[in-house]
Amino acid sequence: MRRNDAANRFEIEVDGELAVSNYLMRGNTIYFMHTEVPPSLEGKGIGNTLALASLDYARAHNLRVVPRCQFIAAFIQRHKEYQDLVDGERE
Repeated sequence: MRRNDAANRFEIEVDGELAVSNYLMRGNTIYFMHTEVPPSLEGKGIGNTLALASLDYARAHNLRVVPRCQFIAAFIQRHKEYQDLVDGERE
């Protein structure tokens, strides 16, 4: 996985296809806007890998998280250890 600052997204390339999690940074808050995994890569855990790495990045850099992306929001709901990152006042 890599962070592509120019495109404001985290990326994973598998078999020449790109899965992405788009974000916006505002101060010390990261807004996850949309996660997209190509149909040919679905069901392989790529989305979960993106979510995990993105949230670990947020934690490592002391960022608050606003999960505007339904996938990231659902991931956080299932993985309680990331709920402390959520900036509830801005959701």
